Amino acid sequence: MPALRAVVPSQIKPRSLCVANWPIADQEALARARRPGNRFERGGTAADLAEITVDNYVRRYGMYLDHLQRAGDLKSEAGPAAQVIPELVGRYVAELESRVRSVTVWNYIYHLRRAAELLAPNLDFGWLRNIESDIAFTMQPRPKFGRFVLSDRLLEAGLALIVEAENAACTELQRAKRVRNGLMVAFLALCPIRAKNFVELNIGTTFRRIDDAWWVVLPPESTKARKGFEQRIPQLLIPYFDTYLERYRPLLMRAKRTNALWISSTLGRPMLATNIPTLLSKITRETVGVNVSTHLFRTAAASTAAAYLGDLPYVGSAILGHRDLRIAENQYNRTSSLRATDVYGSLIASIYENT
Repeated sequence: MPALRAVVPSQIKPRSLCVANWPIADQEALARARRPGNRFERGGTAADLAEITVDNYVRRYGMYLDHLQRAGDLKSEAGPAAQVIPELVGRYVAELESRVRSVTVWNYIYHLRRAAELLAPNLDFGWLRNIESDIAFTMQPRPKFGRFVLSDRLLEAGLALIVEAENAACTELQRAKRVRNGLMVAFLALCPIRAKNFVELNIGTTFRRIDDAWWVVLPPESTKARKGFEQRIPQLLIPYFDTYLERYRPLLMRAKRTNALWISSTLGRPMLATNIPTLLSKITRETVGVNVSTHLFRTAAASTAAAYLGDLPYVGSAILGHRDLRIAENQYNRTSSLRATDVYGSLIASIYENT
């Protein structure tokens, strides 16, 4: 029998323990936290939070439970969040620090604390907040300056990929893949929605044809701000989307049936949330020389709006779908977002066309 090898931090493959495998008390506490309210009874502790926010807390809490399970410390009979104690959290922090950056460690602990507070609102997690603050005080964010580009460069890179793909001597499937890649980059340059919403775009629901334009239409429950979000796709991209949907997307689907906008070139199925960020980083690194994550597309949009539209200070926040506390009426928020989309799209298109 071969000797057992010690597992080093780089070999650790953490995952989030699914809710069905949580201790029963935690499962029941999560169900209570998510219970919606009504006019006669208040909802659970998570009732007023956006679904995407609660899902993040659940995923991070599941990662903590996975750590406990791998360490042999998980107790199935424990009460709600009863295993979130200093000794075990200390070991968890030590494992995180051995394999991820300090900002990520803080992010994991912040989400763990919020999840614990939702599951066990009567327990005091002030000690965990102190740990979180200590990590925040010493963490060193990775600088964005070396990965910073403005949106017109990203748009140019995406459209160049599409043109090159259509003129390249390659198979139709390869051409379809390259056109899709270029369109993804160009789309995010002009409509930098959040990664989760981008991955889950579906034709007919969140991505709709209205008259002669394509629209992104996100329901309140799918947005972080917990409000509906609508963006008209700038006219510049309409012919590219029409060509992709009529010619290249069917090739990628390989006769499979799905309403997903982004299709895998290998499986003919919807692209996975775990694959799209990696692909976008690879594409941008090869085209503009900078690894631009899905979040950095949003940074690029805000920076571009600030650089070129300084006299319209709310364009950046409206483009990104942020809730602006100074704008009270929901209808004005919607109008501001639509106008901002038009202004921003025209700006980036004009910069691209004049360079």
